[in-house]
Amino acid sequence: MHRLKLTSCLIFFLFICLPHPLVQAVEPPDGYTHDEAMRLGEQMYRNGILPSGNPMQALVMGDIPFDGRMFTCDDCHQRSGLGTEEGSVITWPTNGKMLLLPRKRTGAFRQPTSDAEKQNARRTLPPYFQVEDERPPYDERSLANALRVGKDSGGRSLDPIMPKYRLSNSSMAILTYYLMHLSVDFAPGVDDEVLHFATVIAGDVPEEKKTAMLSVLQTHIDNHNSQGRHESRRAASGPFFKSEAHQAYRKLKLHVWELTGTEETWHEQLEGYYRDQPVFALLGGISEGPWQKIHGFSEKNRIPCILPITDQPVLSDTDWYTLYFSKGVSLEGETAAKYVRAGLSMKGTIMARQIYRRGNTKAAALAEGFSTAWKSIAGQEVQQLVLGEDDELSDQALNDLLDSPEPVVLLAWLDSTDKEAFKILGRHGGRAAMVFASSTMLNNDFSAIPDALKENLLVTYPHSLPSEDQKSRFAVEQWLRARKIPAGDFDIQAKMYFLGWMLSGGIKSMRSEFYRDYFLEGFDMMIDQDYAIAVYPRLTFGPGQRYSSKGCYIVRLSSGSNPELIPVSDWVIY
Repeated sequence: MHRLKLTSCLIFFLFICLPHPLVQAVEPPDGYTHDEAMRLGEQMYRNGILPSGNPMQALVMGDIPFDGRMFTCDDCHQRSGLGTEEGSVITWPTNGKMLLLPRKRTGAFRQPTSDAEKQNARRTLPPYFQVEDERPPYDERSLANALRVGKDSGGRSLDPIMPKYRLSNSSMAILTYYLMHLSVDFAPGVDDEVLHFATVIAGDVPEEKKTAMLSVLQTHIDNHNSQGRHESRRAASGPFFKSEAHQAYRKLKLHVWELTGTEETWHEQLEGYYRDQPVFALLGGISEGPWQKIHGFSEKNRIPCILPITDQPVLSDTDWYTLYFSKGVSLEGETAAKYVRAGLSMKGTIMARQIYRRGNTKAAALAEGFSTAWKSIAGQEVQQLVLGEDDELSDQALNDLLDSPEPVVLLAWLDSTDKEAFKILGRHGGRAAMVFASSTMLNNDFSAIPDALKENLLVTYPHSLPSEDQKSRFAVEQWLRARKIPAGDFDIQAKMYFLGWMLSGGIKSMRSEFYRDYFLEGFDMMIDQDYAIAVYPRLTFGPGQRYSSKGCYIVRLSSGSNPELIPVSDWVIY
């Protein structure tokens, strides 16, 4: 019996887990190195651009011409090449390992391969499952034929939505070479037993915040490793027809990467950590300042970074590898601009004026978020009053800023230590059509806001309102108590609780396909969440979306030393 188990596991490992020997035999196209062919093939697969720089040309639905940039290979087959489904449309894997294996008909399992398996009725599938292959393996010629004329390796017609590409022999050779090497070797950071992750603590993060993040994140890792369903034993000796599911199990190990010193040294520190122990992905992480250095490291090394805690993410429409909770303070600036546009008539000119302190990166990101959105909405530049770190806001400076024959909207991106500035705003703020502040800049501490200002003050608030998060908050608090995790920074603990809740689904959706792009695609395809997240009303996911929270409230403050938040806008306002 032990020999039977060993044989079954060995065959599965050789057949599924290792690169297919045919992949190693495929040589780069004439005149190209492996890296050059992969770079150009990736350009074709992801961007629809030929090596010449011109767009790929193809026909769809029989005879409809289209430009390869209109929709690309990875739009359907995904960056990983492992395919997906949308409605009734199923796109099969096009990665090297799967192309160079026969595909079984739907419902078929691997047939027994040893005499012992064939003689063991419990390990032999009934005859009606012993079906023929759906198609034989592809080679370079049959793959090129599929891409040109829409016939698979068995001669069957592909779905008409599959483009028929007009490619030269040279370009076709590059694309087929790329596909045969796509998602073949597992990503760094995974071995036969362990899936390695890291979390990054960037700079001078207060100890209580580090503890809040690490305690919850490590508890999720420990829960996975507790093997409540005997996962390791099933991986070693489970039934052969469940091998893929059971042998996908890996223990998780979390490495803590702490970055010290100036930000200019962080990239080198990250590379050093990665050389010492490659990891499959980064989980969480925390920074009091910008996430730019860690973001750049993830992009350069193509390492997923899942839901770091930062108010200053990198804003990009093209970067792929970091999934953020939101756009951070930039979202608050954008929200203020869009609220002004919706709340005031645009027939006349509205003057937007901002106040913030030099050297405060959060305030600068807020100002940039508002300025960019306002330029797009109103076509106007925003006048700035940038205070030095030790400068006091004077009555005269504020009067000069508000002096305009047109209505003025004032954005005061100041923190709770600027009590004197807020007092001056209270004396003169009534001259502005609207005055805005940021709850993130204030760290939800509204004690600096005088009652004289509250009547005219609007506050951007990018989280769930206290009145609407009770149920989700209770669930997180119960989970923390059950695992004897001391109460700490609830915002951080709730975010890491959500990350751990999503991580289990992300790992499960990978099965035994340990490719980083496929891991991220699992998050992309998850349904929108409003249950396990306590600090946002909802988080939404979709292919290529890298900012999960897309809303922000505008609230007013009630009077008194402990003001209530009174919403004046819906959650999603754009």
